Amino acid sequence: MALKYRVVLIMLMLNFSTLFAGQIRVAMAANVSYASKALIETFHALHPEISVQVILGSSGKLTAQIKHGAPFALFMSADMQYPKRLYDDGLAVEKPVVYAKGTLALFSLKKRDYSSKIFVLQNPDIHKIAIANPKTAPYGRAAKEALKNTKLYQNLKGKFVYGESISQTVAYASTAADIGIIATSALYAPQMQAYKETIHWMVIDTSHYEPIEQGMIILKNAADKREATYFYEFMLSPKAKEILKQYGYKV
Repeated sequence: MALKYRVVLIMLMLNFSTLFAGQIRVAMAANVSYASKALIETFHALHPEISVQVILGSSGKLTAQIKHGAPFALFMSADMQYPKRLYDDGLAVEKPVVYAKGTLALFSLKKRDYSSKIFVLQNPDIHKIAIANPKTAPYGRAAKEALKNTKLYQNLKGKFVYGESISQTVAYASTAADIGIIATSALYAPQMQAYKETIHWMVIDTSHYEPIEQGMIILKNAADKREATYFYEFMLSPKAKEILKQYGYKV
């Protein structure tokens, strides 16, 4: 009988451990949203007991929320600058690490001749250009860098329509603008599959800007949570890197 009760007790403990399984809240830059489903599904297959809640936004706005005490366990930024600031302010467990490098692409609903590459932006039928806000979004800063390095910025800046995040910039490129400078990863979203390279979009040559090192940190709020460490280690694993490559990142 004692053995029977012991077995029942173990089963109850397992049930309770599942019932009260860990949950982590991940603050994630909007550009990663397109790969987030595949990443979380793969992580969940490895750790079914851990629930991951994703909060999307621009890196600048997420940083502000973290500074005001938002209860996030990890921060996956679109650059290294914001997580480094949080580390310097004592809000992160360790220095940020690079989990991916992001790249830029041009996207237009209208079919275009991209033989002139980034200089297609000078076409007279382009009146509005969607870019992410350089003040809050690292992809916006990279877009500005590319435009300055190609001597296009001054002539085109009056045409810019600014999105507060890269996902909003994609939306503007599809509605309020004639073309947009977006994250290459956005082109792998399901709703973008109908659009073709060299017809609707092209990747911008990285000689015009530095590919964007995207940084990740575990926040002090999660210092004692092993679940956060599991997700952090997963994001640096070969499985996660393979997924990120499929969504247009360099790893």
